[in-house]
Amino acid sequence: MKKGFYTIMSAQFFSSLADNALLVAAVELLRLSKAPSWQVPALAPMFALFYVLLAPFVGAFADAIPKGRVMFTSNAIKVAGCLLMLFGGHPLLAYAVVGLGAAAYSPAKYGILTELLPPSQLVKGNGWIEGLTVASIILGILAGGQLVGQRLSSELLSFDLPLINTGIDTPPEAAISVIVFFYVIAALFNLRIPRTEAPLQPMSGLLTLVRDFSNCNSRLWGDKLGQISLATTTLLWGIFGNLRVIVFAWAAAALGYGTAQASNLAGVVVIGSIAGAVIASMTMRLDRATSVIPLAIVVGFLMIGLVFIHTLWTAVPFLIVMGAICGFLIVPMNALLQHRGHNLMGAGRSIAVQNFNEQACILGLGAFYAGMTKFGMSAFGAITLFGLVVAGTMWLIRGWHRSNCEKHREEVEHLLAIARTDKH
Repeated sequence: MKKGFYTIMSAQFFSSLADNALLVAAVELLRLSKAPSWQVPALAPMFALFYVLLAPFVGAFADAIPKGRVMFTSNAIKVAGCLLMLFGGHPLLAYAVVGLGAAAYSPAKYGILTELLPPSQLVKGNGWIEGLTVASIILGILAGGQLVGQRLSSELLSFDLPLINTGIDTPPEAAISVIVFFYVIAALFNLRIPRTEAPLQPMSGLLTLVRDFSNCNSRLWGDKLGQISLATTTLLWGIFGNLRVIVFAWAAAALGYGTAQASNLAGVVVIGSIAGAVIASMTMRLDRATSVIPLAIVVGFLMIGLVFIHTLWTAVPFLIVMGAICGFLIVPMNALLQHRGHNLMGAGRSIAVQNFNEQACILGLGAFYAGMTKFGMSAFGAITLFGLVVAGTMWLIRGWHRSNCEKHREEVEHLLAIARTDKH
């Protein structure tokens, strides 16, 4: 691997680590301020907001400016959101600003790999970036929990700067002040990212970008396999994106846990997803990806099962299993989606469409859950209804696929045959 590759990896790791640690700090900040209960689950959709709004534009923006500079600018936006949260801005607004930086950051970090690495090393490079991203999610959630925990936060709050009143008086504020330095470390690595020889591509007009993105989105939804894989992965990422936040509300209601203890359980879900993803990568074939759809219905009922768990020794294995099933499902369906997208429109546009739909689902499901709690539904009631909606939607997707297999058998079989023989 080229030297610049490791610089990119380091920048991505610290930036993602800070994002996830900041999520925990925001949860604790809302809890201490006695904010309405719906605002905690609203953090996930607020982070996804700009992913959805800017989906047609961020890819073109990343291609029009050197990608190292895009990543630095995006990281600076994240720092602004972090400081906004630290100095009195509403956590939901501040976390949305951080999401704006993340939305601009995403296409640059993937796009620079194709510019820096030869095709023979792209799979390995993407494996590294995905692996480090997952590691940063786990470590970020755990670090955030430790930073807002009583032991470490009391030590942080004991530091005083001579003649300066920082106004940092609570554990989440102390945690956020440390998280700022994670972003600063990421920014220093951003400055070291090499300028590649890839030519810059001027941005088209906004209407042209929207029209092209809309056409790509319609093309993928119109494909008899693409639509099923896109619907499934969209729903699964919508579940997973919100589950990390819902765990905090569930742990408080079922186990009486505070933010620091609940963060450990949120990390357990991610660990389970890694195990499931590894198993899927070793056992599943691309042309058999749709065979996992019935298992996806189980995820909704597992969420309902959380309502009946009230001890740690049953919660940990249950959350690992639930995370593992999500990871096992996402890998083959995501691979099938990327395969169809590559054949229909090219990988870059396909990833942009996929990101848009997945983040829109996180936004929609998160708003749905937050709305239930806002109108007085208990955490257990909201989780139960959430699980029923997930199970019901997956049942409809399963029926949709069966209908495609019956009404368009030859087309579906032809597309599956392509999946068996495609060497990309």
